[in-house]
Amino acid sequence: MKIYTRTGDEGKTSVIGGRVMKDDARVEAYGTIDELNSFVGQAASVLARESTSDWADLLETLTIVQHELFDCGSDLCYAVPDPAKMKVTPAMTDRLESWIDLYEAQTPPIEKFILPGGSEAASLFHVCRTVCRRAERRLVTLSAEQECPDEVRKYLNRLSDFFFTVARVANARLGLLDVEYERSAPVFRRRS
Repeated sequence: MKIYTRTGDEGKTSVIGGRVMKDDARVEAYGTIDELNSFVGQAASVLARESTSDWADLLETLTIVQHELFDCGSDLCYAVPDPAKMKVTPAMTDRLESWIDLYEAQTPPIEKFILPGGSEAASLFHVCRTVCRRAERRLVTLSAEQECPDEVRKYLNRLSDFFFTVARVANARLGLLDVEYERSAPVFRRRS
């Protein structure tokens, strides 16, 4: 198998159902998801350098997320989405919410916005969060121009919350406190 095909040398790429420019809104959206997936892999690599028994649950979760990010990209590769072939489901978004609740219970309460940072892993999860938000914005742009599967956008919206939560978990497990943004008004309340 050859990695290069030369078919994209003129600035076009294939999607399921045709060819589009490489800066098409659809390609921008799934390309940003691919970028996010790479950062998730980097964050998992950082955790794997630590004692894996301390991070086994999160490493397993991140592997599932990486597969689901491929599902998101796959769903976006259709020039005209076919509902019967979509891989991202509401159950995947529901599971993200369960993980958020599980991990949030492992963090100290916060009231204000926090600065991205602390541990290397937490910093990378904040990068994942911001790239995820950009991917979501790319989907909003795509939705205004072309057909786009709604469930992918919902999944990404919840996924950015997941990354915020696991960034806090990484710091908490390492005994590091999140640094609150000093001019933030109180914005968070712990759900009961």
